[in-house]
Amino acid sequence: MNKIFPQGDVNGIAAAGTKALPGEEGRSALCCSRRGACLSAFVLLLLATLVALIALVTILGYPPRVPGAQACVTLTNRTGFLCQDGSSCISASGVCDGIRTCSHGEDEAEALCRDVPQSLPSFLVARCGDPASWIYSDQKCDGTNNCGDCSDELSPVTACPPCGPGWWRCPSTFFRYCGCIPRSLCRDHVQHCSDWSDEYACPGP
Repeated sequence: MNKIFPQGDVNGIAAAGTKALPGEEGRSALCCSRRGACLSAFVLLLLATLVALIALVTILGYPPRVPGAQACVTLTNRTGFLCQDGSSCISASGVCDGIRTCSHGEDEAEALCRDVPQSLPSFLVARCGDPASWIYSDQKCDGTNNCGDCSDELSPVTACPPCGPGWWRCPSTFFRYCGCIPRSLCRDHVQHCSDWSDEYACPGP
């Protein structure tokens, strides 16, 4: 006749773990409950963060991409700033002037204009005879006294080409000009050159 042993091993010893000790059952349920609550709170926090980010992007839009500034040559053969579209070339002096000239406004980007002229790329800046003074690079050799001491137009600070066809070379009496004056000022019965050449030698416009 076969013996029937109580639940356990063949020697009649109760198998370990088949019955929880008094009090363990409550602790196990409580632990599972706490883990579930922590997991739920973590998931809810992630979802709330994601929703907040989506709302922020929707309200403010994506941050503008400020590409590395690139030089270009304008239609007037001057140094310019290449816009993000890769085809629009605006004059150097049109950068950080308070007017968004490029279609995406990168010529007025905060990173570019936050500390002018230090924040500007070197190709946009020209220094005057006074190291503390500067002008935009397209204002150099344009016939106009932009630096105030003509260092942007005359040697030894700046080597400019001869006066263009629309200009007459002479020592100007006007503070506005330096070594050339516009031919439109010639033979107008007003002295614009210190040697009066604008009235007797200049052929006019």
